[in-house]
Amino acid sequence: MDAGARIRRMVALLLLGVAAAMPAAATERIVLDDGRMRVEVAPALGGRILHLSLPGRGNVLRVGPAVGSVPAPEPAADGPDLPYFGHELWLGPQSQWWLDQDVNPARRAAAAPWPPDPWLGHARNRVVERSAQALVLEGVPSPVSGLQATQGFRLAGGAAPTMELVAEAVNRRERPVRRDLWFNTRLPAGSRVFAPVAEPAHARLRADDDAVFDGPVGWWEDGLYSLELEPPAPGKTGRRGKIFIAPSAGWIAGFNAGQLLLIRFERQDDALIDPEHGQVEIYQQWHHDDPDAGVLELEVHAPVRTLAPGESMRAGEAWTLLPYDGPETREAQRAALEQALEALGLAR
Repeated sequence: MDAGARIRRMVALLLLGVAAAMPAAATERIVLDDGRMRVEVAPALGGRILHLSLPGRGNVLRVGPAVGSVPAPEPAADGPDLPYFGHELWLGPQSQWWLDQDVNPARRAAAAPWPPDPWLGHARNRVVERSAQALVLEGVPSPVSGLQATQGFRLAGGAAPTMELVAEAVNRRERPVRRDLWFNTRLPAGSRVFAPVAEPAHARLRADDDAVFDGPVGWWEDGLYSLELEPPAPGKTGRRGKIFIAPSAGWIAGFNAGQLLLIRFERQDDALIDPEHGQVEIYQQWHHDDPDAGVLELEVHAPVRTLAPGESMRAGEAWTLLPYDGPETREAQRAALEQALEALGLAR
């Protein structure tokens, strides 16, 4: 198990113990609801999305134990990442997270790949604009990344229930900063995911295998990539790893809670994405005997930019949510996805 995984497991166990010992507190949420889609955003958790659903259906997103046990965190230079999950904004590239900062010299010296920027994920955001169907939140300048983020959420209506997300980050330092905007949307680990991949070689699998986990099992056919939940080898308990994808079209899809989530974005030329990453990344941590544990991450990177002092960058996604009442099989869900892509005029 790598250092990041050890920290995440330690913190999760600690938080579960705290939650069992004291009454659960409520994390503040701002609700957007147009009667067709419900979204709940937590300003105190870096502007994180904690709920997404159609009327009468369950939450599509994976939400972790820290939402109940640590409802209003304070960012700290030596703190761990807290398992809130949901959807949040990160900054890439990951190998650079702690290299250009002075608040934690030990993490800088170790080129620490974990945790992500605490001021981005754990700082309270200020409400700039708010209505029943739209919200704009402003974060704080981060001493780790040097950037200050603003995020916007808007229920856009249209033929299918859709939310538009926009993120902007401005360089608050007096020197250039090189980063990209990185959207990370978490689903339960057993959810089915599809991504458009023209050739198998355009999806690079990294197996984070060890004594506990096997690596992921990829599936590709006719321009679609997915993951298979095959039991791990004897003696191991699950599968863990990441797939780095150069997508053939600007979308990624996930099935969970009787719904199809279709995330759309602007497809980028490979040369604009930091070579450490793929424009689309799928991270899987799945426990074969514990379907409620683990997580599936649908990640999208914007082009990497070098920002001069005061300069900003911007990226967005559009989330369309559709009902799905069919069987939990790859072929049935693939057929539903094909119908949705055709109805929305999307290619793969």
